[in-house]
Amino acid sequence: MKIYKALLVFTVACLLFTSCFEDNDDNAISASQLNDFIWKGMNIFYLYKDDVPDLANDRFSSNGEYGEYLNSFSSPEEQFESLIFQRQSVDRFSWITDDYIALEQSFQNISATNGMEYLLAPLRSGESNRYGVVTHVLPETSAERNGIKRGDIFYGINGEQLFFNSSNDNNYDLLRLSSYTINFGVYNNNGTTNTSVDDFIEETSESVDLVKEEYIENPIFINKVVETGEKKIGYLMYNGFTGSSQQLNDVFGSFKNSGIDDLVVDLRYNPGGFVSKAILFSSLITGQFTGQVHNTEEWNAEIQTAIEDNDPEFLINRYIDNEDGMSLNSLNLDRVFILATRSSASASELVINSLDPYINVVHIGTNTSGKYQASRTVYDSEDFGRDGADPTHTYAMQPLVYKTININGVTDYFNGLTPDIELGEQLTNMGILGDMNEPLLAEAISQIIATGKSSNAKSNNLNFLDVDADSNEFAPFRKGMYSDKKIPKVLVNKLVIE
Repeated sequence: MKIYKALLVFTVACLLFTSCFEDNDDNAISASQLNDFIWKGMNIFYLYKDDVPDLANDRFSSNGEYGEYLNSFSSPEEQFESLIFQRQSVDRFSWITDDYIALEQSFQNISATNGMEYLLAPLRSGESNRYGVVTHVLPETSAERNGIKRGDIFYGINGEQLFFNSSNDNNYDLLRLSSYTINFGVYNNNGTTNTSVDDFIEETSESVDLVKEEYIENPIFINKVVETGEKKIGYLMYNGFTGSSQQLNDVFGSFKNSGIDDLVVDLRYNPGGFVSKAILFSSLITGQFTGQVHNTEEWNAEIQTAIEDNDPEFLINRYIDNEDGMSLNSLNLDRVFILATRSSASASELVINSLDPYINVVHIGTNTSGKYQASRTVYDSEDFGRDGADPTHTYAMQPLVYKTININGVTDYFNGLTPDIELGEQLTNMGILGDMNEPLLAEAISQIIATGKSSNAKSNNLNFLDVDADSNEFAPFRKGMYSDKKIPKVLVNKLVIE
């Protein structure tokens, strides 16, 4: 039996209607169109399709068998999860949502937040108790109104100690509540400064009630020029590859007009965003590589072959000198200092990995998250795009669809990108973001002015190399790398006949 499958834009009847197979027994599929959409969307787009037996083109021999498969799941989420390849070790980032309106809003930096951003970690390796430290507070939010500040420590939510154990049991869902009480603690060194073995977090009676509200976040958190000695250093803390390209270009314009000698880019809490913004960002830092390869894409075997046969340029993302007619205020730097940690993911890592073959990228911090794959939104429509999406529900999928590769072939950095200078944030000295004495920025400045004096910010008090969660992981849709590139028309109606 032949199965005709549309590869990218799907006009084949089997993708437009419930039935997808030639079948002599005339059994109609009784499974819902939603389940049908999930299987077909994953069968077409999923990066790891070839590794999932249930996504094979010849998986089902009849309508009846396909229908039985679709009806075997109690929820769309269960079906989607069954199609993920090695959730814990390979694909940690694909998801399905029942509210694509909220997903689309998140792409515009609109989300519900109380404004408190944080890291979670044990006090010592092997302990199950988790403690939070506030990394920064978003302006005009519940957290700011309640006086929460960087460096504040909390041990519990609603009076319950946070924990995470080796069995992957935890109570982190408390942090997903729309409102909660945060319980504060203080670091107690137990009267000694030469050892941390007996240090502990002392619970206090102080608490604050926080409420999540709809909020529009500006990813440009801090931008300034620092002058030290004869050096002018631009500093930009950028917390998401989203938002206004014009505003970002204006920031680089101010750096350019100031005549900065070096640039420090702070991506330590940046969970990612759009591939297009990562290319823009890299092009603003440089400018001398317009038209050269920023990164290439590797899709699943079927899509990859079709694109290579019809439009191979689609797989190449290049450095740019303008965006939609806007000339870029590129700095033409041959060196950049990037502050990046475990909380730096996807598009942040793409910038580091793609710049590295071209200029001297000095990565200060810790290993990054390890997300080199991009996803795209797949809707329940005839061509899996937004137009014509089924009006009876708001489900959409965000599966991984390709992995990014730099010009030297570097990809698959599952354990993250390794820093040139390893330096973790410490619980007892978080510093003030943007201040010259803040440990990570101070390290970059010391390297720039070549004093040879390290900030020496490492500490045994709280080893942030062991951070296992941050606030981005409790905000829907925030962490990821998203492809917003349109499928080329040359591939419309391209069929693969198995």
